Amino acid sequence: MIASQFPTSADIYLELNGKKMAVVQSYSAQTTKTSSVVEAFGEDQPVATIPGPKKHTLTLTRLYATQEAAREGMNFHDLEDFNLVICKPDRRIIYSGCQWENIGESGKLGDMVLEKVNIVAARRVETAL
Repeated sequence: MIASQFPTSADIYLELNGKKMAVVQSYSAQTTKTSSVVEAFGEDQPVATIPGPKKHTLTLTRLYATQEAAREGMNFHDLEDFNLVICKPDRRIIYSGCQWENIGESGKLGDMVLEKVNIVAARRVETAL
């Protein structure tokens, strides 16, 4: 019998150009869609609905820069168009085209730790492992 491996914080990370830039302790995700109804003259009920664009908003907590990224002088405030990768026992979820909305920092001098980052992703893809 093969035991499933449970994800750890090392399995949630920010990636830029194929390089792991930071690990994330936890996240929450919300996807919203702005849909519209189609009304017809003389009808008291909508006749159809039209799906609108999706918006993926994520809140990441306790981000730690990888040693390699820290050595290269990575700055969270400069990150653009990055991926958030979430590895689960049976699949991988990738949020791509990410941009940060706000960043909350705390920590010791020289620490590359962020407490909370809100990001918006352009796309969400699930792949089987």
